[in-house]
Amino acid sequence: MSAAATVRALAERAKAASRTVAARPAASRAAALRAVPDLLLGARDALLSANAVDLADAREALAAGAMSRSTYQRLVLDDRRLDEMAAQLRAVAAQPEPLGRVLRRTLLDDGLELRQVSCPIGVVAAIFEARPDAVTQIAALALRSGNAVVLKPGREVRRTARALVDAMHGALAAHGAVPCDAVAMVDDRAAVDVLLSLDDLVDLVVPRGSNALVRDVMARSRIPVLGHAEGVCHLYLDAAAEPEMALALAVDAKVQYPAACNAVEVVLVHRDVADALIPPLVARLRANGVTVGGCRRTRALVPDVLPAAPADWRTEWGDLRLTVGVVDDVDDAIAHVNAHGSHHTDAIVTSDAAAAEAFLARVDSACVFHNASTRFADGYRFGLGAELGIGTGKLHARGPVGLEGLTTYKHVLAGSGQRVADYVGPDARAFRHAPLAPG
Repeated sequence: MSAAATVRALAERAKAASRTVAARPAASRAAALRAVPDLLLGARDALLSANAVDLADAREALAAGAMSRSTYQRLVLDDRRLDEMAAQLRAVAAQPEPLGRVLRRTLLDDGLELRQVSCPIGVVAAIFEARPDAVTQIAALALRSGNAVVLKPGREVRRTARALVDAMHGALAAHGAVPCDAVAMVDDRAAVDVLLSLDDLVDLVVPRGSNALVRDVMARSRIPVLGHAEGVCHLYLDAAAEPEMALALAVDAKVQYPAACNAVEVVLVHRDVADALIPPLVARLRANGVTVGGCRRTRALVPDVLPAAPADWRTEWGDLRLTVGVVDDVDDAIAHVNAHGSHHTDAIVTSDAAAAEAFLARVDSACVFHNASTRFADGYRFGLGAELGIGTGKLHARGPVGLEGLTTYKHVLAGSGQRVADYVGPDARAFRHAPLAPG
């Protein structure tokens, strides 16, 4: 069997499995998912050993300049992260049932009722780089929402991903309610081309990784793609910002995990507080190992800040690097964010309610925060259990994508023998189109 035929056969099994999973009761899907964390933790040694081999190769790539430090950091699986993965699995299992929800009811006429009902998408192809936790997050969300998933990890994480999928298969096989084919994996790079061509089997593609990966996937497939190309996040320190809060949030948003897509890349400071905030801000960032670049007005206050190039204002550093700029007012900050940001997550620090309201209403991003770190833009922190990824587009799902982002809906019409012919012509029967309470 050719490689293309092998991938197609795997996708066909995933499609069949998706219909089986969708038909399972909510309790069965949740129970199957609850069986996974204990087995995952029981396979701790095997998982960490597989990751150690991936890390050994990654260190060589890092030394050769073929891998960034942020990518290496994402690749690491240790006891803490494994425990976090187990907690996310349990959190997803405990989420409210996303299927069968009546979103809208309309009485078209007596005895003719239309319902809009949530249902699974089908088969999700997830293509990701250097993220062991992407395996469990995506698989858990897919199963809980009645979908199947085909995982394609990057070569740098393929051994870890295979060990995780094998552990999940063991748990699903032992439980018996969900077929193992609902969580499939391919590790051949050529399989990506095949997956992206299977628009008759794959219903959604989710790329998680670099800007280059996401844009490449978007350009190569006719299948709908959910993802974000960049995480160029901003923090705006307004004239009415409480100074200590402003400094603490800037450090948290950059330093807590700089490789994350919700880490801040640009800090904007109102001109009226620039002289009070920028010198201590630069000092705190440097104390945490951050390299700081800045605009002309920033460098007038701290001369040894690196001069910011035009591209720096729209760069996702993914590392301990940050750009600081001075703006005239909240309107200037909003214009800058909308022009240079990636519509991911942007935040304002201020005690001025009007400034906060303007920023939150007019910044065109999936997540907009007031007096909080951009690092809160995360499915687990949002209470979604885990996240499929971050959507920065305008359609379907936006921001951290949880279970609801893996559902669509169908229109269910229940009648009592009505004919369209009775509703046309000079003696046509009138529609009522009366809204009913969902339920």
